[in-house]
This record gives sequence, structure tokens and C-alpha cells, in this order.
Amino acid sequence: MAISTNGRISLYCFCVNLTVLLVPCLGYLNRTLKNVVEDYWIVMSVVYSLGIQAHLYLVYKRRGYAYKVAWRSGILGFFFGLGLLITGLAASSWCVFGCYMSLLSFFHFSEYLTTAIINPKSLSLDSFLLNHSKEYGVAALCSWMEFFVEWYFFPHWKELRWVTAVGLFLCIVGELVRKGAMFTAGTNFNHIIQSHREEGHVLVSHGLYAWCRHPSYVGWFWWSVGTQIVLCNPLCTLIYAVASWRFFRQRVVEEEITLLNFFGEDYVNYQRRVPTGLPFIKGYRLEL
Repeated sequence: MAISTNGRISLYCFCVNLTVLLVPCLGYLNRTLKNVVEDYWIVMSVVYSLGIQAHLYLVYKRRGYAYKVAWRSGILGFFFGLGLLITGLAASSWCVFGCYMSLLSFFHFSEYLTTAIINPKSLSLDSFLLNHSKEYGVAALCSWMEFFVEWYFFPHWKELRWVTAVGLFLCIVGELVRKGAMFTAGTNFNHIIQSHREEGHVLVSHGLYAWCRHPSYVGWFWWSVGTQIVLCNPLCTLIYAVASWRFFRQRVVEEEITLLNFFGEDYVNYQRRVPTGLPFIKGYRLEL
């Protein structure tokens, strides 16, 4: 599959900002610079990224939409790299937040890039899922608040490496399942539930779809819960699990009504053979 032009722009800008990982290497040039880097590596990383963003502005400012893709991808690349730096260089109680930053940034960037590869016709700024919903933004803000409050009063809670490892495992598996589902569905995948059947839209029932009807939702569900386990956020782990479950229960019903209209008896038979993949969610059942 060929990557679209905007997909290439997003990949370039993400990777350029990812070079923020080289900032600590400046300390190898001389002893004085090494001391500066050790004390101010976060500040230097931010300044470096601002320089990169200025470069992207000069390159893409006259290209309208391309610049909107560029600065979003650039910011995600910066936070992905900064998250890795925090994980490796910050105090132990901060490491989990750095890991979380990288996971979150990569998820949103990879949503856009994958869409640019598999279904460029549906590609838009919404493909980053950065403006998914107000509820999504509030949930993220609440998880940050819980982390900082618990880090301040109970910093040892954020050093439970085995808990973070479990969360990281869920995030990686969830990411792989979701992207695997997107690649399997190809042009049949869309972030928005379609009300009209497009030409060439077929019922996908092979690969991951032979095991569960909604593997992209399964992956997103476990990735979402995993991010809170990574942060060692007990309260938000529970809240995310319940909120994500309720969201996907409704989403599955809405999507399956559409799929039943598109594919009729073929989808009914598919429902009988294959579960949704989401815990305690059966989907929409057509009463015959």
C-alpha cells in the first residue's frame, strides 16, 4: 500500500521532532555543556522543539492543510520523544508519566498515519483523534490530575514497576490489535460510522475479524485501560474501564445496525459465528 502525500508529511514531521532524543547527546561535546544538559535537559528539549516547529512553519506555511498536518505531527513527535527522555532520565516516580506520554502521542500519530496508508480518501485532521470528544478530553485531564495528586502525596505509588509493566503490555497488545484490524479492513475502515454503503465496501470476516467482530474497538478498549495502569492510577483505571465499556457498547450497537442494513443475512450469520470481542457486550441482535 502506498502512503498518501499528507501521510508522508506527517511521518517526516513526526520523525524530525523525534530528534529531540539527541539533545542529551550534546553533553558529550564538553564538560561545561554536559553540566548544562544534566540540569536543564527539559528546557533545552522544549527550545529545540520550538526551533523545529519554526522550521516547519517556514516550509509549510503557504500550503494550508499541509501545515495543519505538519504541526500536529510535529507536536506528537516531540511529546513521544520527550516521554522517552523522561522515562530514561527523570526521577523514578516520574518515569511512568514519560512512558504514558509516549504511548499517548504514538497512538494519535499512528491513527493518522495508518489511515493515510489504508484509506487516504477518508483522511482528515480528525484522523488524529485529537478532538475525539469533550468526554475524551475530560477523561485525559482527570487522569493527569490523579497522577499529580498521588505523585505529590504518595510518590511511592508511582514506582510499582510490575503494575506499569502490566499496563504497558496491555497498551502494546491493544495498539497492535487495533492497527492490525485497520490494516485488515483496509479501505473498509473508517473512523466515522457510515450511513451509506460505499462502492467496494465489503464485509470483512477474515484475519482478526474471524476472532472478533470489532477488533479495532477491542484494541482501543484495552489500550485505554492500559494507559491508566501504566500511570498506576487506581481511580482512573476503574473509571476508564467503565466509561470505555459504556462508550463501546453504544458504539457497537450503532455500527451493527448500519452493518445489518448493508449486508443483511450475511451479517446475521457472521454475528452468530463470531463474538464482539468486548467483555459482556453482545451487540445488536436482529429479532426475526
